[in-house]
Amino acid sequence: MLLDYPLFLFVVCLVGLWLAVRFGGWLRKKIWPVPEESEEDLNLLTGASLTLLALIIGFSFSMAVSRYDQRKNYEEEEANAIGTEYVRADLLPQADAAKVRQLLIQYLDQRLLFYTTHNMQRLAEVDTETSRLQAEMWSIVQNDAKAAPTPTMALVTAGMNDVLNRQGYTQAAWWNRIPVGGWSLMTLIALCCCVLTGYGAHSRGPLVITLLPFLISVSFFFIADIDSPRRGVIRVVPQNLISLSQSLH
Repeated sequence: MLLDYPLFLFVVCLVGLWLAVRFGGWLRKKIWPVPEESEEDLNLLTGASLTLLALIIGFSFSMAVSRYDQRKNYEEEEANAIGTEYVRADLLPQADAAKVRQLLIQYLDQRLLFYTTHNMQRLAEVDTETSRLQAEMWSIVQNDAKAAPTPTMALVTAGMNDVLNRQGYTQAAWWNRIPVGGWSLMTLIALCCCVLTGYGAHSRGPLVITLLPFLISVSFFFIADIDSPRRGVIRVVPQNLISLSQSLH
């Protein structure tokens, strides 16, 4: 749930990492002072830890961006599939063609709601209505294909199958997010880096205590925002579906 609210994640990370830096400073001052001969080794360890954290953040950012691009690509493909099937519906018998075109318009409206709805209860209703429309459209095309198994009907059937498949691919892309294990590893290394930074810092100024936690928290926020399909600032705008809806309506 925390990963679905990037701004809240930013606040939690900032507070937690700030406390980690403070803990490192307290550890050096009260419990385990650093011998002078170990200062160089401590600096080396801190630098290596920060480098490792930077690599993991970079890989996680790349994963989030690739998933965001995948969601955008499937939105485009879904709009193309619906638009193509709307044209191919003219190949059906006249009465069924009118029904399928009307159902496709309703289906398109539900797909737009899928991209723009943030209420989970409303989203469940959208999923139910989407499944109902899919079943009704497929039933019409299937009956016509059985009544007249011609190459023309095979083309219409393949187009409808593509419409249904694209919805499944889109749903899978929205479920495909950075694993919790990846976030856990990244958070653990970030905490260790902050503790080492606080432990090795000679100064207790606000710049030392605040800057590193702030930068790491901003990075986490950016990754979570891109990786969150519904509640992030950066979202997939269904521009292709909107354009298709305007042209069909």
